[in-house]
Amino acid sequence: MSNPKNHGTPWTASDDRQLKQLADQNTPTRLIGLKMGRTPEAVQSHASDAKVSLKPTNQSPYGTRGK
Repeated sequence: MSNPKNHGTPWTASDDRQLKQLADQNTPTRLIGLKMGRTPEAVQSHASDAKVSLKPTNQSPYGTRGK
């Protein structure tokens, strides 16, 4: 498997803005990685460092649905 196009390159302020925008739109981590040319692991790691939440905002937490 080949590396994504931005593999190993530093994150820029523009990348940070794009990451935040995609996260705000509830874009899945894997899809963010594809759009940004990074691995899902790199996206998760950088999002954590940049204090960007990747948790979906429009879904109930697991196990809280009514029966």
